[in-house]
Amino acid sequence: MSIEVADVTRFFGSTRAVWNMSMTVPAGSVTGLVGPNGAGKTTLLLMLAALLAPDGGTIRIAGLDPLTQPRQVHQAVGWMPDAFGTWDSLTCTEILMTFATAQGLDEDTGLRNTAEMLAAVHLGEMARTPARVLSRGQKQRLGLARALIHRPQVLLLDEPAAGMDPRSRAELRVLLRELASSGVTVLVSSHILPELEQMVDGVVFMAGGRAVRPGGAADGAVGPAGAPDDEGAAARGEASGVGPDDAPGPFLPQPVRRMWRIRALDEAGLARWAAQAGGTVEEGGTVRVPASDDAAAAALLRRAVEAGVEVVSFAPETGSLEATYLAMEGERR
Repeated sequence: MSIEVADVTRFFGSTRAVWNMSMTVPAGSVTGLVGPNGAGKTTLLLMLAALLAPDGGTIRIAGLDPLTQPRQVHQAVGWMPDAFGTWDSLTCTEILMTFATAQGLDEDTGLRNTAEMLAAVHLGEMARTPARVLSRGQKQRLGLARALIHRPQVLLLDEPAAGMDPRSRAELRVLLRELASSGVTVLVSSHILPELEQMVDGVVFMAGGRAVRPGGAADGAVGPAGAPDDEGAAARGEASGVGPDDAPGPFLPQPVRRMWRIRALDEAGLARWAAQAGGTVEEGGTVRVPASDDAAAAALLRRAVEAGVEVVSFAPETGSLEATYLAMEGERR
């Protein structure tokens, strides 16, 4: 596991921001951190980034202890806050080179990484542009490039898509999937749930400073949620689906089930194909089928066409994660 959190607590005065939080995040995955305002998500990310010390519990990130090895954690982790302050008089290149130098990179490596990261976030043509002329979305993309400048093992993102236009959000999804494929572990907090649903492998839900189960999970949103949420179990950080004979463990991300909708000219033929492909037929003849990623979806569509299905529409289903979140919030109020 690339991120391990065990019984972590953090107070601000008498306010309990994070309480007995436990979770593990697999290496090379994209995991979403979802919860209402004040759930403790940003506080948790700051502790993972070695920018805030926990009052109790233990954290390991890339095998390192942020409390005793903060410098090593800063070298292994890329951190993108929800608001990235820039030096308005500096160019994009100068800003990234400043952070590259702070990370101990030599000039040649810093310049090479700067050019590559600006290209990765589609700001290559603005390398010599002062930060003061960047839009909010462009500054967000520059903040992502800054977090990646030293090629970290773990990437922590707090509302990275805020202010981005639809195209930039789509490019962000592609970039994060590519990073995960290369072995980078990504933990991203976001309230833009339809976007998050399209990029993550799994989700950790937070409420009241701790991980909780989505007991009222909507169909197709996340994987098996286990038994209904139990306050005591959530406080101890027990994984979903824990039975009486199982040892308690940290929360694992709930796997996200990506669903696609297919419509065809011949509804009966589509229904016969769906029965073989693991799909379900809805009222109106539309079929819902699971596909783990875009490549699996493309293969699914190809098989449908090869089977003689006259497809007229094939599109990803969104909104399931949001429905799960709203159901969870409704139960907890």
